[in-house]
Amino acid sequence: MLLISGHAGGTDLTGTLYERGERSPSFKGAPDEDAPYIWVCDSFYEVESGGQQTEIDGRQLNVAFESPMPHGFETREQAIDAAEEHIRTQFARVGLDPAEVDIDVVQAESEAN
Repeated sequence: MLLISGHAGGTDLTGTLYERGERSPSFKGAPDEDAPYIWVCDSFYEVESGGQQTEIDGRQLNVAFESPMPHGFETREQAIDAAEEHIRTQFARVGLDPAEVDIDVVQAESEAN
């Protein structure tokens, strides 16, 4: 399992990439179990009112979250590329430059530890 995080504007977003042979989440909308790589991460966007108030890049704004939308991929490279694009897109949705998002990919500790 990989944790893929984006950092920008004083905040971060982390999603999980389940790799071949790992047990991915099962819930309504989860991708086909046969996909070898499953990416799961929140989506968010700025709203005029409601949502959760937060500070990003020195601005107070309201952010609404969408239910995580898992996506299945055939290769690890495709999954990581899509994860990075997803994270950069979320930051762009709240007014940050996607090119300014720092991405980290970290191997998560196994659940057996």
